[in-house]
Amino acid sequence: MISKVCVGRECPQLGDRALFPHLEGVAYLAHAAISPLSAPVCERIREVTEDYACGGMAGFVRWAPRLAQVRHDFASLIGASPSEIAIVANTTQGVIDIAFGLSWRKGDRVVLFDGEFPANVTPWQQAAEEFGLELRWLSLDGFHRSVDEGLVALERVLQRGVRLVAVSAVQYKTGLRMPLAEMGALCHKYDAEIFVDAIQALGATPVDVSWGIDYLSSGSHKHLMGAEGTGFLYVAERCAAMMKPRLAGWLGHEDPVAFLVSDEPRLRYDNPLKRSAQALETGTSNVIGLAAIGASLELLAQLGVPAIHQHVDAYLQSLEAGLVGRGFQSHRATPPALRSTLLGMTVPVDVRLSKLAAALRDRGVIVNTPDGLMRFAPHWPNAHDEVPRVLDAVDQALAELRA
Repeated sequence: MISKVCVGRECPQLGDRALFPHLEGVAYLAHAAISPLSAPVCERIREVTEDYACGGMAGFVRWAPRLAQVRHDFASLIGASPSEIAIVANTTQGVIDIAFGLSWRKGDRVVLFDGEFPANVTPWQQAAEEFGLELRWLSLDGFHRSVDEGLVALERVLQRGVRLVAVSAVQYKTGLRMPLAEMGALCHKYDAEIFVDAIQALGATPVDVSWGIDYLSSGSHKHLMGAEGTGFLYVAERCAAMMKPRLAGWLGHEDPVAFLVSDEPRLRYDNPLKRSAQALETGTSNVIGLAAIGASLELLAQLGVPAIHQHVDAYLQSLEAGLVGRGFQSHRATPPALRSTLLGMTVPVDVRLSKLAAALRDRGVIVNTPDGLMRFAPHWPNAHDEVPRVLDAVDQALAELRA
């Protein structure tokens, strides 16, 4: 059960940044890059570091049950079983674990999407070189035009035989929310599996592995609002038997710590590897990072991801309209089902992207500029009444640059 996390008398509320007392500026709109740490997260980090400072091993003993709860909270977030969750360092590590952890056959085809963040591309390229796989590239343009067009293109490739499709739940640049349930159903129709990079979704956009997702990886420092260096990997129980954990470590074995706590010598090297995602847990976890994400997951559970998504969607609708009226071009999907909590915009042609971002930063509006777009990514602490102040900052910045 997830408990309430409050600081003083403050509990999380949509549109209220009271739990971020040190956050500077008018509007922090870069949660798609790195989220600021809330007061409950900072307090949890302080608690664990003080316990380790005072007791060393005793600190570990105290925190072990609470860190085990984090595994359950990750599972609850995506509708999985805790046994299907492995703790990893980041999104990319989870991609690597699957790219090098499946029983590949030479010539197996992997579908990648042109425009994906490299974290969900490079490991598959490396695996293709190592195991003789064939990469098939699809454009995201079809999905931007319509779900049906994108699915038709995907099915055309699947009909030729595919082992796995790798896709992000939300595209980092434009914020396009991919139709995962439909894609999962198509993949399974043609005996393919689907891997999901979920870091731009989890915490703000609902994702459920019951949609037919076979593998999923995410870090914790974006919309999950934890610290860097912690994440998790989901492997569906039905897929665990297909794994060949080439990168397993000592914790991947069955009963790996028995020799450390037994009265009698029990060290052995022939224990079998676990037949689950946890075979990919190689060694000591980031205890501080896990404690941090644990506090943040408790906040997110209190608010509810669907409510967060609705709150941010309304924020972005207002912001998008104001920016379009000022000469920006929106890349946000029109159908609500394809919208995430990211808004990618092309800036007016008479200003430089980097200069405009810097001018906004000087005025307390923090944004990112991935691959030629200006990206706005608010979260639950962003209040709707920030939008007029953001647009005022845009007006001032445009006037300065044009002058």
